Amino acid sequence: MTILPTFWCSSLCFLSLILAQLLPTFADSDTYIIHMDSSLMPKAFSTHHHWYLNTLSSISITPQTSSKLVYTYVNAIGGFSAILSSSELESIKNSPGYISSIKDTTVKVDTTHSYQFLGLNSDHGAWPVSNYGTDVIIGLVDTGIWPESRSYNDNGLTQIPSRWKGECESGTKFDPSMCNKKLIGARFFNKGLLANNPNLTISMNSARDTDGHGTHTSSTAGGSNVDGATFFGYASGSARGVAPKARVAMYKALWEEGSYLSDIIAAIDGAISDGVDVLSLSFGLDGIPLYSDPVAIATFAAMEKGIFVSTSAGNEGPDPKSLHNGTPWVLTVAAGTIDREFQGSVVLGNGDSVTGISLYPANYSSTEYPLVYIEFCNSESSLKNVGQKIVVCLDANDTLSEQVYNVGTAKVVGGVFITNNRDSSSFAQSSFPAVFIKPEDGEKVVHYIKTDSNSNGKFHFQETALGTKPAPHLASYSSRGPSQSCPFILKPDIMAPGDLILASWPSNSPVTVANSGQLYNVFNIISGTSMSCPHAAGVAALLRGANPDWSPAAIRSAMMTSAYILDNTKNPITDLGSHNRPATPLDMGAGHIDPNKALDPGLIYDASVEDYVSILCALNFTGKQIQSITRSSSYSCSNPSIDLNYPSFIAFFDGDDSGKVKEFDRIVTNVGEANSVYTADLNSVTGVKVSVTPESLKFSKKYEKQRYKLRIEDVKLERFSSVYGSLTWVESNGERVVRSPIVVTSISPN
Repeated sequence: MTILPTFWCSSLCFLSLILAQLLPTFADSDTYIIHMDSSLMPKAFSTHHHWYLNTLSSISITPQTSSKLVYTYVNAIGGFSAILSSSELESIKNSPGYISSIKDTTVKVDTTHSYQFLGLNSDHGAWPVSNYGTDVIIGLVDTGIWPESRSYNDNGLTQIPSRWKGECESGTKFDPSMCNKKLIGARFFNKGLLANNPNLTISMNSARDTDGHGTHTSSTAGGSNVDGATFFGYASGSARGVAPKARVAMYKALWEEGSYLSDIIAAIDGAISDGVDVLSLSFGLDGIPLYSDPVAIATFAAMEKGIFVSTSAGNEGPDPKSLHNGTPWVLTVAAGTIDREFQGSVVLGNGDSVTGISLYPANYSSTEYPLVYIEFCNSESSLKNVGQKIVVCLDANDTLSEQVYNVGTAKVVGGVFITNNRDSSSFAQSSFPAVFIKPEDGEKVVHYIKTDSNSNGKFHFQETALGTKPAPHLASYSSRGPSQSCPFILKPDIMAPGDLILASWPSNSPVTVANSGQLYNVFNIISGTSMSCPHAAGVAALLRGANPDWSPAAIRSAMMTSAYILDNTKNPITDLGSHNRPATPLDMGAGHIDPNKALDPGLIYDASVEDYVSILCALNFTGKQIQSITRSSSYSCSNPSIDLNYPSFIAFFDGDDSGKVKEFDRIVTNVGEANSVYTADLNSVTGVKVSVTPESLKFSKKYEKQRYKLRIEDVKLERFSSVYGSLTWVESNGERVVRSPIVVTSISPN
C-alpha cells in the first residue's frame, strides 16, 4: 500500500474541487450580448472597456477575464459581448449598469442592365446631379470582397475624403495595398464566430470574399464601370453599380463557417466609427422584438449619426407577416424583376422554333436529338428508359419543381417544360439543358411530336431579351408585411430590382454547376432581396450626394413618395407570388424605386430621433427596453405616439371597431420651389371613408412645413382582410406628385 504525502492529497483534493466547479461552467458557456448603461460607468475607470473587464472579473470564477470578453462596443450599442456560463450571466444581471442581454445567434442572409431599368443615364437625372455619388461612402456588412474585381477600379476618382477614418486590414491573402480610391475600407470580424466555435479553423481569415455574396452586393451598390461583362453569353454589356463613383467599404462579418450577431454588431460599430454615409445590410432576424434585436439597436445608433441604412425584407414570401427588418428607422426593401429575360430556343426538325426562359450556362453542341413527349414528368420511372432524347414535359398541376428535379436526375439530353408558371425564371439556371415555354408554344411542339414519328430538335442558348413586358413584377419570394416587430409602420417600404441580377463575383468561387461540373466566372446572376437592398443603398448614395443635408428619413421619404406602381404596360405591378394579381402595399410598399424622381420629390416627411423614441414609448416597452435601443436614459416619453411622421399609412381595425375613427397627423417639408401649392387626391379605399384636412397645402418658401390630418372611419371589413388606397399631393403645375399608400386591415397587429 502506498501512502501519499499529506500535501499531495490536499493539492489533489483542491484541484478536484476546482475542476468540479469549472467543468460544468465550461460545458454550459455561451456568448451573450450585454447592454449596459454607459452613463453609469464609475469615475474610477478611464474607458468603458476597462469597466466591462472589471465587471467580468467581479463575476468570474476563472482568472482569464480578458479571454471572456469578445467585443467592447463603442457606437452601435452600449455594452459588450462575452462568453458566460448561466450562473455568470445571472450574476452580471445584478451588476451596476446592466440593462439587458441576448444570446448570440446566427442571422439569415437574403440571397448590368438593372441601372438602365432604374432610368439612370449620363444625360440627366440622378447620375449627373449627384456626380454619380462622388465621395459618398457606402459600407456593407457582408461576406467580404474580391479586391481584384474590375468593379473596384478607381479610374477617374479623386482622393479619398479626408473625413474617412477606416482602414484596410491585413489578413489571409489580403494586403492593405489591394485597396485604392474606390475600395477604401476592408475589415473583418469573427471573434464571435470563434467564441461560439472555439475549435474552428477559418478558411479565409481576412476580408477576402470566398462566398461571392459580398462582392455581388458591393458591386451592385457602388461598382465602377466594367465593359465586357457577361455570364456565359447572357446579359452581355457594361456593368456598373447604381452609384459608380461612390466609395466602398466592406465589413466582413458573414462567414461560410457561420454568421453571428456579436460580429455583425462589431462590424456596424466599426462602420459608424469609420464614417460611412450609407449602410447596406442584406440579412436579418425573424420574429424578434425591437428591444431584443441587436441589428435594430445598432441601426438606431447609425441613424442618430445621420447614416442611411438599407435592409433586405427577406426571402420568405409570399406568406404575410414574413418580413424581417421591419424597423421604423431603416429602409426595408422588397425584390422585383426587371425588363430583361434570359432565353433559350428549341428548334424543331420541321424548321419551326419556340423561345422560352433559360439560363443554362454550359457550352452546348446544338446537335439534333429525338424529341419525346412524356407529358407529366412526375415520376423518375417514366424517365428511366428515355435515353439520349430531349424530354418534353407538361406542368399541369403546379408540379414544375418536381418535374425539373426528375428530369435533372434522369440520364436524358435535356428538358422542355410547358408551363404557365410566371415564376419559371427561378428554375432557369438549371444544371442541365432546359427551356421553359408557354402553353401556346407548347401546343406547337406537342403537335409536331404527335404528327411526326421521327420528330427531333435541338437547343440554342445564351439569348438575352431587353425591354420585355410586363415589367417589373414583385418576386414571389420577397417577404411580406405587416411588420411583426412594429406593425404600426407599413412595411416593406419600397421595391427595387432583385431578381436575376448580374454583378461581380470572386474568380475562384463557382457560380453554378452544370453537367460538365463546377463553372467559374467573374460575374454571376443571382436573385433575392439581398440584391434589391444594395440597389436601394446605391440610390441613397446618389440622393446623399445631391442633397448632403438630407436626413436618413428625408432620403427614405423621397424614395417612397416618388415610387411608381404601374409597370411598363401602364397596368398595376403584379405579384408573381399571388397568381399575378396586383401587388399591394403590404407586398411592395410604396412601389418601385425611381432614382430620378426621388431626386426632386417636392415634399418630404422628415423624422427626428425624438419621433422614433415617441413610437417606442407608445409600444409599451419598459424603460430598460427603450434604453436598450436608445443607449441612454435621457429620453422622454412625455408624448408617446404610434403615429410616426411616415410617408405611408396603415390602420388596424378589428370586428368591434366599426364605429371607430383612426387619425394620422403628418408634417411635410417643401424641398421644391417657393410659392408652391399642392392639392390632395385620395384614391378611394373600398368600404372605408377616408378624408384629409386641409385639402390644399400652400408653401410660400422652400423648407417651409405644413401639417395635415388623414382620417379613416366607417370601416366595414371582413375578418382577416385588407383594403388599399393612396393619398397623393399633386403640385398645381402637375410637375411633382407626392404619393403615400394607405392600408386598412383587420389582420391582427400581434
